[in-house]
Amino acid sequence: MKIIDRLALILTIVGALNWGSIGLFGFDCVAFLCGGQMAMLSRVIYALVGVTGLWCITLLFREDPSV
Repeated sequence: MKIIDRLALILTIVGALNWGSIGLFGFDCVAFLCGGQMAMLSRVIYALVGVTGLWCITLLFREDPSV
């Protein structure tokens, strides 16, 4: 698996865990660690997670996902 695929999966998992904590406990881990939802670092992380989510869609349509 390419390094970009691994990074995308890691960030997507981080995003999923963050959404899970919001849904279950009302706690936004990224905002807590980065100084609030509107902090620049939080917004960068949210944007990266969104982009990697889009990248992971490509994994569904590959003939051989390990390539």
